[in-house]
Amino acid sequence: MDTLENRLQRRIHVSLYALLFLTVLLGISVLLEGCSDKCQLTSEYAYYEPVYTTLDELRSSVRVEDPKPLESVGKIYYKGETLFVNEPGNGIHVINNADPAHPVSQKFLSVPGSFELAVKGNTLYTDSYVDLVAFDIRDLNNIHETARLQNVFTNVNSLGFIVNANGVVTNWEKKKMVTLSEPDCETVLQPWGGVYYGGGIALASDAASNFSARSAITPGTGSGPGVGGSLNRFAINAGHLYMLDGADMQVIDVTTENSPVAKARLNVAWGIETIFPYDKNIFVGSTAGMYIYDISTPEAPAKVSTYEHIRSCDPVVVDGQYAYVTLRSGTTCQGFSNQLEVIDIKNLASPQVVKIYPFTNPHGLGIDNTTLFICDGDDGLKAFDASDVNAIDQHMLAHYKNINATDVIPFEDVLMMIGTDGIYQYDYSNTSKITLLSHIEVVPHVD
Repeated sequence: MDTLENRLQRRIHVSLYALLFLTVLLGISVLLEGCSDKCQLTSEYAYYEPVYTTLDELRSSVRVEDPKPLESVGKIYYKGETLFVNEPGNGIHVINNADPAHPVSQKFLSVPGSFELAVKGNTLYTDSYVDLVAFDIRDLNNIHETARLQNVFTNVNSLGFIVNANGVVTNWEKKKMVTLSEPDCETVLQPWGGVYYGGGIALASDAASNFSARSAITPGTGSGPGVGGSLNRFAINAGHLYMLDGADMQVIDVTTENSPVAKARLNVAWGIETIFPYDKNIFVGSTAGMYIYDISTPEAPAKVSTYEHIRSCDPVVVDGQYAYVTLRSGTTCQGFSNQLEVIDIKNLASPQVVKIYPFTNPHGLGIDNTTLFICDGDDGLKAFDASDVNAIDQHMLAHYKNINATDVIPFEDVLMMIGTDGIYQYDYSNTSKITLLSHIEVVPHVD
């Protein structure tokens, strides 16, 4: 029966639906209007164009020069009383470190696009954008190129500009200011903070004021290998050179040192950052975890396991039963954790976290016996007795606060450390009294 009460209920329901519909329409209208308004806002952007250098030019420009001041410090490698220091994008400083208290610069290898390095026996290997270059370093007064694997690196790019018929992007040149609409309503902002515009890029004023062309270009005794830092992307093990290239790991046979031969390329994962050799294994640090590979068959690395963690930058070093991993926040890592993780790797197939320690912003690290060194960014260099992995924070040996520490190589009681303002060396033969031996200062280049 259609009673008055039923008719009133139907009217109420219809009215509610109508009100809801009008509310939704009004909301959509406001959103669209607001979005349209935002997209009409304009701002001044700095427009940069890429500067290309042909591969022929790059390959003919490698040369050995007299020593010169450090303009910036990248990766380091130590071999047979010689310290090799990469200057990102420019080449490698060769330093006689027989007396760590008085290091002497001997040569500078000018290698465009050099970011990584490793040494085996009498041969130094480095990248030159797309190529791998080998140098004979038997006589430091007669260093010379002995081999080159062309086009072995396939993930070279600068802000999305890859190698093409013009060559490689080796610089960015500011051309003019342009007026662009704000990209509030469409996803055009790139991870590096700008937009693609014309044949180059455009950066807002605040981003342009901090823009560095060099950073934009950056993508690392006996006959055995030397010692690299924890941030390196090259590693020597089992007579082979293992190199990270984008999401891949490449294997180069360097059994005959001056005749490297590319053997294999395998996909690991996007976000791989560092590589560390230990025993018959390779440990790869990434933004998402640590990958462990068995290299009993050197040219066919076999993945043993993956230790996953929250997204963060991730260098790793290994000593016996334990792996030590630092996680740090940062724009390139898209993570928020700043900590040291101690991982039990006694069973490589099932690594287990033992302990987590908070830090300020840890970067590279190194361990020698039970002495653990942590480069904690702006909070300086920290040294710990790690004999008890469950109480590392209770046994700090030293803390150098007035430096920005990046990476370290501890070797035979001498610690070689990279800071943003140069290379520091410490004597830790007496861990209760770690002392500074020397400091090679960075002299920034002035345009």
